[in-house]
Amino acid sequence: MAGQLHDHDSRTVPSMRRSIATGAVGFGLVSLCVFATVAFAERWMFQTLGALGSYLTWIALFIVLSGAVLGSLVVVRWRPPSFYILFALAFFSYAAAWMLAYFGLGRTAGEFVGSLAGSVLMALVFAAGFRTLRSTPKLSAVLFVTNCLGYFLGAALYDYFRSPVGMLLFGVVYGLFFGAGIGAALQLVQQQQTERR
Repeated sequence: MAGQLHDHDSRTVPSMRRSIATGAVGFGLVSLCVFATVAFAERWMFQTLGALGSYLTWIALFIVLSGAVLGSLVVVRWRPPSFYILFALAFFSYAAAWMLAYFGLGRTAGEFVGSLAGSVLMALVFAAGFRTLRSTPKLSAVLFVTNCLGYFLGAALYDYFRSPVGMLLFGVVYGLFFGAGIGAALQLVQQQQTERR
């Protein structure tokens, strides 16, 4: 058993507090950077890359920039750089579900359904990746609540300011809340796996 723990978990799983803080601050900064491209270059991106190309670029930016930050929290199974693979699958699943709902159902309903479906898919990828499928409902709830809080509070700020500043605030608030949820989810799956050994 000691050998197995050493192979899979040579370091202690970060505390919940550290995981939430790292996720919130790290993903918040990443989200600010991504939303800055929306605030100042959205029109150019849509004209140059089209809507699909723009959204895929934003997804890629989130994955590339967040992978390093969130990967610092992972000490079980999917340690960096392999964590990028898992996170890319998780975030792309979330983003694809959100986009399908948003473009299919429109604003508000689409955003809500997309947040729910995307959070469940992200939770499922994390749970499957860390072999803790029973944690899927709990992870889904954590991710959905933090995602919704961040997204709709951020959207309210953007609607109020209707300016690049509003879009930047949107990015910060969305990133802080959702990043906290992702950090918490990563802590939960790792803690559950180490407790099984």
